[in-house]
Amino acid sequence: MKENIIKNKSFTFALQIVKIYKVLQVEKKEFILSKQLLRSGTSIGALVREAEHAESNADFIHKMAIAQKEANETDYWIDLLYQSEYLDEKEYLSITSDIKELNKILASIIISCKNKV
Repeated sequence: MKENIIKNKSFTFALQIVKIYKVLQVEKKEFILSKQLLRSGTSIGALVREAEHAESNADFIHKMAIAQKEANETDYWIDLLYQSEYLDEKEYLSITSDIKELNKILASIIISCKNKV
């Protein structure tokens, strides 16, 4: 069976987001931005999973496009948390490279599927 890279990477990313969320809540007492990050960062994987059972190619593309929008929003919250000094440079560099990779994979999937239609 072929490995589903986006499914695996989006789930691993969601786990990273949950861990960062816990640190932001407990250690840094940051509640608003961290909740936004948690919501958008974990929804990427949920949408990818939802797309597995899409009713049509158009539905699959639509779900992946929403996942990409959530990835873009997550990238924004990561940048904001870093610029406001809630994330240190090491945390930021690790998570920002992962979200950029997810964005590229999602874009590639969407383009490939649109070209097939």
